[in-house]
Amino acid sequence: MKLLVINGPNLNMLGIREKNIYGAETYEDLKNLVEKTFAEKGIEGEIYQSNHEGDLVDRIQQAYFDGTNGIVINPAAYTHTSVAILDALKAVMLPAVEVHISDVKTREDFRQISYAGKACVKTIMGKGFQGYVEAIEYLVENYK
Repeated sequence: MKLLVINGPNLNMLGIREKNIYGAETYEDLKNLVEKTFAEKGIEGEIYQSNHEGDLVDRIQQAYFDGTNGIVINPAAYTHTSVAILDALKAVMLPAVEVHISDVKTREDFRQISYAGKACVKTIMGKGFQGYVEAIEYLVENYK
């Protein structure tokens, strides 16, 4: 099984930005946890991050052609604005799990809409970095 973990804008700033919301762990800490989870599950995986919407769309589309079996995606701010990411997820038809470190439901009004989530088989939020582990496990258990 091959999974792709996609992270959107500003997630590379974890550990620096809004620690009261996202905690003190860094993006490197997140990558290490995800890579450890890949190894424990015996699956091939890639972690991709970009601050640019088009790059994220390109990587989602590439997943269709490179043998990826599922996507874990944290679109970050693009969750609430990007029809392009929604359309890319719909186009590739790969099972995708949306992840958010914080509980988006308890945040600002503008964060209550998730376009990307409309193309995902599951959404996990408010579980910190463990949400990524849960998303990987869900894909492995349900789509292997």
